[in-house]
Amino acid sequence: MLETNTLLTNSAKLIQNKTAQSILQLPVEETLGDFKSFGILLFRGFGVDYEQMKVFAEKFSSKFVLDKDRPIVDPRNKYVTLVDPGMHYVSPHCENANSPFRPDVIWFCCGVPASQGGETLYWDGVRVWQALSEELRQLFIAKKIKFFQKFPAADWKRFLGVGATLADVKRTLNGIPGLSYKINEDQSISIEYICSAVVKTKYGHQDAFANSLITEYKNPRGVVTFADDSPIPSTVINQIQQVMNNLTEVIPWQSGDLVMIDNSRFLHGRRSFTDTKRRIYSLLSYMR
Repeated sequence: MLETNTLLTNSAKLIQNKTAQSILQLPVEETLGDFKSFGILLFRGFGVDYEQMKVFAEKFSSKFVLDKDRPIVDPRNKYVTLVDPGMHYVSPHCENANSPFRPDVIWFCCGVPASQGGETLYWDGVRVWQALSEELRQLFIAKKIKFFQKFPAADWKRFLGVGATLADVKRTLNGIPGLSYKINEDQSISIEYICSAVVKTKYGHQDAFANSLITEYKNPRGVVTFADDSPIPSTVINQIQQVMNNLTEVIPWQSGDLVMIDNSRFLHGRRSFTDTKRRIYSLLSYMR
């Protein structure tokens, strides 16, 4: 028997197992329909580990991608990683939205929740967009944003594959709208990527303020401006942050939980924590 209801607000759907049913027995099409409608599914009571997460995700995914900054958990499941290193607060962002390689889905699996704090936070980008002032909406309709990044050779080889060459880099990056790049003498790659802060959701094609603007603005290693290279005023960031503070939603982790997040619609982050035993695993994929 399954119980389904919304989690805290209507943004997420909780699918709770009341029997010994395996998550791998859930009907794929029905689950996919729920995902398209809600954008976030929390599966609870299935006792999912990171290996099951990968097998379950394969039912919906055409391709997995590896995050360059996250440690791989198991060489046999090389796409499964731990979440962002450290125990600090992580501000709202969509995964890889500062590049043209944004995955469709983020999967999180809880091995050990923190004894206090460490909850995953999320924001519905559709609601955020609707809640922004008319002035801010017009600003981001009129102006795109530009992300600057630099990838050492070790990073792009991890992303493209250990045996990747500069020719593979060129094949991958050439012709992508909004992207320009430079290959440096040390084989690092400098990239500029221009995109809108407002995207159409994969399902429903709604306007969503779903991006990595705030996290890159506050990241000392990141650089983000408007597309014309003019700075984004701190007052604009503060107004966005205030709107998002009012729309913050929480996943209170339990061991064995699995979460499936639509990365075209929802931003995510986390609360800080001090428990070194916390283990949250992640997986990034494109839908079939």
